[in-house]
Amino acid sequence: MIRITFIPPRGEPVIAEAQAGDNLLRVGQAAGLPLEGTCEGQMACSTCHVIVAPDWFDRLPAASEEEEDMLDLAAEACRTSRLSCQVELTADLDGLTVRVPAEAHDMRR
Repeated sequence: MIRITFIPPRGEPVIAEAQAGDNLLRVGQAAGLPLEGTCEGQMACSTCHVIVAPDWFDRLPAASEEEEDMLDLAAEACRTSRLSCQVELTADLDGLTVRVPAEAHDMRR
């Protein structure tokens, strides 16, 4: 089991459990976080943008050029930003911490 800590825009941290092979977007959505994922993981939007804790960022595989292009459109983007749909979870990421930006809105709700 892989444990992920999500820091929501408001409220207490949310700890979610995932299996290897899950992606961060699906895990966050299942945990009730405001990660819309409008394009359903096709890298056609930035509505699943998260900010990875600095001590975890370099442990992730590098973002593709396409992901970097979409992050340029994300609100509150910074050096440790990623699209959660592009982060596939592995056992090495047990304990990962990510923050959901304050500008995140889930229009599905």
